[in-house]
Amino acid sequence: MDALTRSLHSFLVRIGLNPMSISPQTEHYLEHLLYLLPPEDEEAVTHYYGLYGCERESLQDIAKELGLSQEDAMEHIDQCIRKLAVTPEWQMIRQTQKKR
Repeated sequence: MDALTRSLHSFLVRIGLNPMSISPQTEHYLEHLLYLLPPEDEEAVTHYYGLYGCERESLQDIAKELGLSQEDAMEHIDQCIRKLAVTPEWQMIRQTQKKR
């Protein structure tokens, strides 16, 4: 995992564990970031990290929903995070988090 992807992954883990750690504005930006994914990928990422009050789902459950093996589902989620990590939207969110 490269540094950009790792930074987004860490951010999503933090938000999943502590949703109050970001401002409403940052949450709004995150919604827009996730909208860049197809709906089924957005749902998989949301459930994997437990975002927006969703309970975290196991990789096994997500893989079943996607019709993939657990390994392929993890690779798929990693690819989604990588796609998002290189967007200007994530760079903007990342910069606002650095200022805190």
